[in-house]
Amino acid sequence: MEPIAQLPATRRPAAITPPPQDPLRKAAQELEATFLTEMLKSAGLGESRETMGGGAGEDQFSSFLVRAQAEQITKAGGVGLAESLYHALKEAQDND
Repeated sequence: MEPIAQLPATRRPAAITPPPQDPLRKAAQELEATFLTEMLKSAGLGESRETMGGGAGEDQFSSFLVRAQAEQITKAGGVGLAESLYHALKEAQDND
């Protein structure tokens, strides 16, 4: 099989580009991720374990892990907060 670089343009696979995201939806997802980050922290996620813990490094970087987990939860559909926020922001924008 020929490498892609050597294929004629008509036989190359089309580049997949995601559609541009609505700035309001992105803002709503960021707000949900921030909310989930705080909820996960309140639930004790990211706290150091007393036995077999990661030490000072775990303490310093646990907030990054919690934020990344909250962002993944949001990307997977979240708890529905982003969708509610998006519709409220959209409605407020349409009324202006």
